[in-house]
This record gives sequence, structure tokens and C-alpha cells, in this order.
Amino acid sequence: MDSKSKHPKGEEIRVRFAPSPTGFLHVGSARTALFNFLFAKKNDGIFVLRIEDTDKKRTKWEYEKDILNGLKWLGIEWDEGPDVGGRYGPYRQSERDEIYKNYIEKLLNDGKAYYCFCKPEDLENQRQYFLSMGKQPKYCERCKTLPKEIAEKHRKEGKPSVIRFKVEPKKVVFNDLIRGEIEFDMSLEGDFVIAKDLKSPLYNLACVIDDYEMKISHVIRAEDHIPNTPKQILLQEALNFPTPKYAHLPLILGTDKSKLSKRHGATSISEYKKEGYLPEALVNFLVFLGWSSPYNKEFYSLSSLQKDFSLDRIQKSSAIFNIKKLDFFNSHYIRQMPLQKITEWCIPYLMEKGLIDSVEGKEKSLFKVVDTGEYISLDTLQKIVGIYQQRLVKLSEISELVDFFFKKELYYDKDLLKWKDMEDKDVLLALKTLENVLSKIEYWTKEYLTQILLQEAQRFSVDIGKLKGDRGYLLWPLRVALTGKEASASPFEIAEILGKTKTINRIREATEKIKIIGEKANDV
Repeated sequence: MDSKSKHPKGEEIRVRFAPSPTGFLHVGSARTALFNFLFAKKNDGIFVLRIEDTDKKRTKWEYEKDILNGLKWLGIEWDEGPDVGGRYGPYRQSERDEIYKNYIEKLLNDGKAYYCFCKPEDLENQRQYFLSMGKQPKYCERCKTLPKEIAEKHRKEGKPSVIRFKVEPKKVVFNDLIRGEIEFDMSLEGDFVIAKDLKSPLYNLACVIDDYEMKISHVIRAEDHIPNTPKQILLQEALNFPTPKYAHLPLILGTDKSKLSKRHGATSISEYKKEGYLPEALVNFLVFLGWSSPYNKEFYSLSSLQKDFSLDRIQKSSAIFNIKKLDFFNSHYIRQMPLQKITEWCIPYLMEKGLIDSVEGKEKSLFKVVDTGEYISLDTLQKIVGIYQQRLVKLSEISELVDFFFKKELYYDKDLLKWKDMEDKDVLLALKTLENVLSKIEYWTKEYLTQILLQEAQRFSVDIGKLKGDRGYLLWPLRVALTGKEASASPFEIAEILGKTKTINRIREATEKIKIIGEKANDV
């Protein structure tokens, strides 16, 4: 149901994302939140954020903060929630004790639930017995027929107990908006636990109560919740609640079709942010984990997704998590980003690696180079980032790519300076030629350097008896001398940013170090 309409009963369309703050916001949860958000926006509905924090041992405030910050960073804003309020709060389960108590007491009073005093070890023995018979384990219903006066006596004595729901042994059928009709035989299930006590409901009951109280019309969640759905439907029937529409999203698997884990590159949204992935890239990556565009579009803004998204474009089969696809999206958005903004986002990574530092008491557009003590302008930083913007896959890579700009001395590998079949004497001659040519250039721009050095490189290959026109015999040693790296941006762009003095000095340093390496080799 994706037409802009109300719920069949005339109610407004309301969906919810209900994370447990027992861990950081991960890919699967973020996708669920995104799909709920998009469905709500497409249908002029309400998107609710509900915090399911009943697991007091594992719940942490830092996790809740991470979830909220991660969603906001992705651009996923909620209409109702713990921080913004709403008509049907409170929106933290830990603040809803009295609401749960009323419904649990109703189930007990109506004879639809009962106290169970079975010991854990007895329940485990029952489970093993069923397994040994090749049957699905289920509760033996020992306490189901326990007289109320006996149950009350046990409670007064403080005997440990839980509250179980009386399961009607019938078939439960529901229509999943993604998967179609799904049927469960509840005679195989047995009575299940719904609460630890009157104020401590377990997931299935708390979820049912909250969805009803918050007027949730559609429940959009992961496929692994399908077994919970028939239990929740029975609870809804027992409490005379309407049943919302259900849509279960496909599982996310690794490229090897196994359960998604860190070895596939999956991590928390905050880690992706830390590594230098952009929110636009994450949103595109997440939405295509199970959904397909009706127009075969590859790149979407969040606002355009709100127009094109629909549940009928969600696949039933598992989605495959491929980190290379995320890298593809991220590199695309980095290339599209204004240079000034990308530079601002790269600066923290350069500072974290100790390459530059902010200058206190000076303009924000000035930075100190830690290794040399020199000062560098924001304009120069933009030039440095600019020549690598097309090469960046994620922002965190910037430090390793451009560190040579900020170092006092570089390490040179003698063999790395060689192009193809060059000998040591050829490398030294190339460096000497470069020093002579560059020292005479006054008009120090990338364009002029390109013109002069390409001409010189053409002649040089002939002078040393190499393949005619192979410019690498001069330009390869130049690039390595300036960067110390096997791969880099154009040496002309690098030389322009370094300036004439630093460029020539690095060529001289490379020459001296190569000579020293050669002398040591001869001594050996």
C-alpha cells in the first residue's frame, strides 16, 4: 500500500523504528529505519522513533545517543520520539511500566495468561526431550492448570516465576506486504513467556502494546521477525487490538551468502562516518539493499527517494552486502562535492595523523605543519585536496595520499626511482637533468611545467639510448623524488603546489640519498 491514502480504517499511516540501545547503530537497523522513514514520507504518514530499552543490563545511554546521532547524520528525522515528544508518549519502554501493567493484569484476569513457576533446569530437560524425539520443543503446560490459590501462594512465598500466554492451537495466517500470505500452525508452538512480572513485559508483548498505543498502522521490519508475527497477532486478538499491516524486509548477507559480519566490511554507522564515508553514499547503499528503482536510477538524493520508494519494489530474496558498492557510491559523491566542503571534511583527518595543527590566535584559514613548523593556508590545503579528490574512495585516505606535502624529509627506495630498465647512473642523470631544467624556470605553473618537462622528457629518453618518446625515464624519477611514493597525482600538479624551492630541494635530497645508498652497497 503506497498510494497516498489513509489506513483502511481511516487512520493515518504511522510507522515506527524501534531499536534496542544495546549496541551501536548497524547497517541492518539503519536500513530498517530508512525504509520506514521513506514509506512514511511517501504516504504523508508519521515516522515514530521508539526506544526499546527494557534490557536494563545491556542498555547504555551511549548506544541510544549513537543511534539518534547516526539517524540524524543520515538525514532520517522522526516526527515523534523520546527527544521531540508526540501524542502517544512516552517513547522509551522503560518509562511505560504502568501501561504494561494494566494490560498484563487484564490478560491474567481474563484467563488468557498465567504464572509459570517451572525451574529453568526442568524447562531445559523438556526441551532436550522434544529434540531427542525429533520434535519442535514447546512448553509442557504444567503450570497452565495450576489452581489460582496455589499460584498466589507460590507468589507470596517469593517463588521465581514468569507469565505465560495461553496459545490457542490454531493456524494463524497473515498477508505480508512483501512476501504475500504466510501461515503458522500455533499448535506446534506452545504457551510462550510474555513477561517477567507485571511491569516487565518481554519483546512480543511490549511491542504489541506499544504499537497499539502509538496507533502504528504498518510494521516494517527485518525478515528474522517473521516468527514473532503470529505470536503478536494472537496477543492482539486476546487484547482486542487491531492488527497492523506487516512487511518483512529481506535479510542482508555477505558476498559469500553467509550471515553478515565485520569480515564482510559491515560495521556501525558511526564507524562508516569515522572512516570518511558520506551520508549520501550510505543512504544510496542502504536503500539498494533489497529495493530497486522503478527507473533504473543509480544515484538518489533523500528527497528523490521519498518520491520513488514503494514496498512493492522490495525483493523477497536476501540482499547482498558488498563493500565495493559502498565505495563506488562514496567515491562518486566525493567527486561531486564542492572542493571547499571536501577540504573542510579532510582537515580533521590530517590533524588526527599529526600532519597539521590549527593555529590558535590566528585566522582559521591558517594551519601549522607539525613536521616543519611552517604555516600553510586553507587555499593551499584546498589545492592539495583538489588534486586527489578524484582518487579518494573515503575521506580517511587523504592523510596517506598527501602526507609527503607535510614532511621535512622523505624516504626514498632506490629501485622505486627506476623506470623500466633504468640503471643507477640513469636515475642520477635524470635527477640532475631535472634540477638543471627546473632551476631555469621562472613561470612556475602546472601548465608551463607540463609543457617544458614533457619536451625535456622526450629528449632525455633518446639521450640515454632508451625507447624513443618514453617520457617515463624522466617523469617517473621526478614523481618519486617529489613524493617518495609509487603512485601519486601528476608530478606537475605536485610541483606547482610545492613551489620551486621545495621541488628542487627534494630532487637534490633524492640524489644525495641515492648516492649514499649506492656507496653503502659498494662497501658491502
